[in-house]
Amino acid sequence: MLAVFVSGGMSAKHEMFPWPQLSALKHRFAAPEAAPPSRYTFDDKERLIGDETKTAVACPAQTDRTAVLLVLGQSNAANDGGQRHRSQYGERVINEFDGHCFTAASPLLGSTDTKGEYWTGIGNSLIASGRYDNVVIAPVAYSGSEVARWADGGDINPVLVDSTRKLHDAGYRVTNVLWVQGEADFVLGTSTQAYEQRFLSMVGTLRGLGVAAPVYISVATKCLEPRNGGLKQHAVDNPIERAQLALPKSGNGIVQGVNSDALLNGDDRYDDCHIGGSGAEKVAAAWRDLLLAGPQLQASSQ
Repeated sequence: MLAVFVSGGMSAKHEMFPWPQLSALKHRFAAPEAAPPSRYTFDDKERLIGDETKTAVACPAQTDRTAVLLVLGQSNAANDGGQRHRSQYGERVINEFDGHCFTAASPLLGSTDTKGEYWTGIGNSLIASGRYDNVVIAPVAYSGSEVARWADGGDINPVLVDSTRKLHDAGYRVTNVLWVQGEADFVLGTSTQAYEQRFLSMVGTLRGLGVAAPVYISVATKCLEPRNGGLKQHAVDNPIERAQLALPKSGNGIVQGVNSDALLNGDDRYDDCHIGGSGAEKVAAAWRDLLLAGPQLQASSQ
């Protein structure tokens, strides 16, 4: 028995006969083990739609001192941040999703992944500024998504339509649209003209839904390393950056957003692509300043 025990242990340790063969038979004939339960629930596109730690709260009424932020884009707009945040003002900073409201805390419902985000931090800073009594954050962000998926005919466009309508049905009109996307199109080699046309198509969808709010377009093209879906090198003055700088000059309520390519250095990205703690502080401060200084769509003017 001792010899069998030792022989079995050595076989497993060194992947020698008969361990690999027995292991293969086990996986072939044994029922697969059930995955351990998770607190998170996702839809068929891996967007976070449920979190057992979150409890719905009453949606605050919109006034002219309420910011309603519709957040769109890819991973650096989604729950891929290196630092989590939560509301420092209780139910005054809200995550709206599917017509329901939750006290804002990373990860936010409505976006992919389950790590951190900086939108809740922006909400905190907008309340702290004294300009707003409430901030409502409605994210629709898909990691790795290219702009074509958001344009009319793309698979995310109907989700954008549905989310915007449910936000309206919950009693909210968007005051600011915040777009953080472009890294995927840089990798794909999308042309400046194609990016502009597809972005304008998405804006046309929003305008067709009655969203009159300014649309802030970030300069966001930098995501390095193949494991992140990026490239080894990044090029400045690239076709996507040119589109993102030109679109605010086209009218239709498009406004220049944060230039994260220029603002962040290598230490601000925890994996050469996604925004870490120091980066979150920088972009949150930059967004706060833009939103406080830029055009506003107030509830009283809708």
